[in-house]
Amino acid sequence: MGRILSIDYGRKRTGIAVTDPLQLIANGLTTVATASVVDYLQDYVRRESVERIVVGLPRQANGADSENMARVRAFVNRLRKVMPEIPVEFFDERFTSVLAHQAMLEGGLRKKARQDKALVDEISATIILQGWMESRMNKM
Repeated sequence: MGRILSIDYGRKRTGIAVTDPLQLIANGLTTVATASVVDYLQDYVRRESVERIVVGLPRQANGADSENMARVRAFVNRLRKVMPEIPVEFFDERFTSVLAHQAMLEGGLRKKARQDKALVDEISATIILQGWMESRMNKM
């Protein structure tokens, strides 16, 4: 069984989260500069078994595509070309940034830490992955 990797793709930074090998727990992995995210992912899948990649689907609250949608689709198309052996799918990422900030508040992080956008992106990727895992369990 390989890991499931999730991505919160942004214009400048991309948050990445991953499951354990048994796909039970979602953990934040890192945040990387978007310009180098494909290289990072290729290196990661050489070292770790990855079964699937879940990418946050950027939608507005009303369900319309966000301004980032075109960039995300282009990124996913590139991923599918450079790693055709790994399925890539979308998962709704609406409100993940809000939930990430809420989790940081509830976790007692100080204001300075909550302003760390890289940490917010990593937590958002974790929330995307957790949501994907929960939706999969509900379908069983």
